[in-house]
Amino acid sequence: MTVVLVRHGQTDWNAERRIQGWAPTPLSERGREQATRVGEHLAATYEFDRTIASDLRRTRETADRIHRAGVEPTPTVDDRWRERDFGVYQGLTYETMFEEYPEFSVGQSGETALGVTPERGESLLDLRERVLTGLEDIDSDETVLVVTHGGPLYAVLSHATGIDYATVIDEDSQDNCAVNELQHTAGAFEAVRKNDTGYREST
Repeated sequence: MTVVLVRHGQTDWNAERRIQGWAPTPLSERGREQATRVGEHLAATYEFDRTIASDLRRTRETADRIHRAGVEPTPTVDDRWRERDFGVYQGLTYETMFEEYPEFSVGQSGETALGVTPERGESLLDLRERVLTGLEDIDSDETVLVVTHGGPLYAVLSHATGIDYATVIDEDSQDNCAVNELQHTAGAFEAVRKNDTGYREST
């Protein structure tokens, strides 16, 4: 099994460091360019059996541009790969969120932040459970592209590498349209690529 996971392209809310959650934010012009560029790279590097995208607008737009850049087959959507639902805090900047509500910050509150649920939202533990059910549905003989979000990527990478979930959230990063590759052999995952944007430097 090979699973290639790509974060969506940039949105204006990304540039403003606003919490998007389930908001229907579109890609910015830069985000559209990023999606086309990663699509060209993926088309030249992999042959996929399936392409799965979160059903949120920014991931669907990214997956569509990846497909138009030459990646087959046509994307299908799966809401299990959505970003975390931040509930009433959606739209706040990250600075405001974690200054005013430190109980949600893994960096400030440690592992207890994983179980804290925003009003009308979901906890990080809820997110991880949802996302890993999506990962489990990928067949062992498939090569699959998943277009998703930062939150699901941290959950999957923690699961795949065995690194503590809170540590991954606090210390790792995922750039827009970064590429991550997981290989599953002998009953275990190996992270072959993490947060890779080096393809942008190639000619």
